[in-house]
Amino acid sequence: MHELHVLNPATEEPVATVAAATPRDVDAAVARAAKAQEAWAALAPGDRARQLRRFAAAVDQHLEELALLEVREAGHPIGNARWEAGNARDLLDYAAGGVERLNGRQIPVPGGLNVTFHEPLGVVAVIAPWNFPMPIAAWGTAPALAAGNAVLLKPAETTPLTALRLAELALEAGLPEGLFQVLPGEGPVAGNALVEHPGVAKVVFTGSTAVGKRIMAKCADQVKRVTLELGGKSPNIVFADADLERAAAAAPGAFLDNTGQDCCARTRILVQRGAYDRFLELLEPAVKAFTVGDPADPATRMGPLISAAQRERVRSYVREDAPAAIRGTAPAGKGFWYPATVLAPDSPDDPAAVEEIFGPVAVVLPFEDEADAVRLANATRYGLSGSLWTRDVGRAIRVSRAVAAGNLSVNSHSSVRYWTPFGGFGESGLGRELGPGALTAFTETKNVFISTEESQ
Repeated sequence: MHELHVLNPATEEPVATVAAATPRDVDAAVARAAKAQEAWAALAPGDRARQLRRFAAAVDQHLEELALLEVREAGHPIGNARWEAGNARDLLDYAAGGVERLNGRQIPVPGGLNVTFHEPLGVVAVIAPWNFPMPIAAWGTAPALAAGNAVLLKPAETTPLTALRLAELALEAGLPEGLFQVLPGEGPVAGNALVEHPGVAKVVFTGSTAVGKRIMAKCADQVKRVTLELGGKSPNIVFADADLERAAAAAPGAFLDNTGQDCCARTRILVQRGAYDRFLELLEPAVKAFTVGDPADPATRMGPLISAAQRERVRSYVREDAPAAIRGTAPAGKGFWYPATVLAPDSPDDPAAVEEIFGPVAVVLPFEDEADAVRLANATRYGLSGSLWTRDVGRAIRVSRAVAAGNLSVNSHSSVRYWTPFGGFGESGLGRELGPGALTAFTETKNVFISTEESQ
C-alpha cells in the first residue's frame, strides 16, 4: 500500500501517514457517490439545506481543532488558520441558503408553458491545492453539495488532514454515507483517475496553470465540465496621488500573506515614478515588521514555505547579485523558511517580474502615467487579481475597467469574499467560483415546453 507522509513545514518533523488512493479506490468511491447522489438529489430542498447547516454547525464546533491541524500540516500562522476554518464553515452555511433559491424560469412562449430547471450534474471531483487546503476545498464542495451533487475531494499530497477531518464531521452531522468522500493521493494517480473517470461529471481544480491545461485537455475527451482556478502574477498599482502611507503599510500583507503562496498575491508592485522613492522608504519598515516565526504563536504573521522543493524554487528566482530593494530575515535551523524579499529588476521582462514564484518575493517597478500603468499591469499571461491605489475616483474606474483581471480592489487588497464571484482572465483559469451563481455552476439547465393547445 502506497502512503503519503505529512511533514510539519516549520519543523520538518512527521505529522501523520495517510494511505494513498489508487485507481481501484477511485472506481469504488465513484460507485458509492453515484448511489448516494440519487437519494440526495431527491430530497426536498429544505431537508438538503438543513443537513448542510448541520454540517456547518459541526465545523463551527471544531474550528480550533481544524485550525491547529492546518498549522501542523501547512505551516500557516494560527490566526490565518482560524480564518480558513471559519471560511469553510461560512461557505457551507451560505451554500445551504441557496438550496431553496435555486429557481428555474418561466419563459413566455405561444401555445404553451415553457419552464427551466437546474438539474444536478451527478458526481463532482474537487481537486484542492496545498496553499489553502480548507477554504478552497469548501469552495467546490459546498455549492456542489447544495446543488444536489455528490463530491469526491482529492486534497494535495502534503495537506490531506483537514480534508479528512471535514469528511468525518460531515458524517457526524448526518450527511449520507458516500455523498462526500475524501481521496488522498498523488495527482498523477488518484487525481488522474478522477479526471478520466466516466462517472465523474465535472472537475474543479485549483493549482498550477501547467497542470490545469493538462486536466482541461483530458476533460475535453469526454466533454466534461471543468472549473479551473490557476496561477497569478497580480499587480499592485500605486499612483502618486494615493495615500502612500496607507498603501505602503498594506503592501506587505498583499504579497507575504501565506508566505506568498497565494495565486492572488500582489507580487508586482508598480509605483508611479514621482512617488517611487518615497514609497520604498515607507515600504521597507513595513516589510521588516512582518513577523516571521513559529506558526503556532498568535503574533506570527508569516510562516514557512510548504516544502524544501518550494523553497528551492523561490531561491532560483533570487540570485545573489539580484538588485534587491528590501531583504527581510527568517529563522535559522529546521523548517522551510525564506525571508521576505523585494527585488528592483532592471527590466519588467526579468523572470522574477513575469513568472509566478509562489513565495515571499515581490518586484517593484516604476511607471510614468496611467497608460503605462495599464500596459505594465497587463504585460502577463495571467489575470487573476490586482489592486490600485489612488484618490481619483475617475482614474480608479478607468483603470479597473482596463486591467485584465477577474478580481480587482481599489485602495484595498481584498480579493475573496464567499458571497462575490471569484475567477480569472487569461491563463489564470476558467469559470467562476463563489458568489450568488456558485450553485448554478454545478447544474445543467433543462428546458421543458408544455403545450396548452386543446385536443381536437
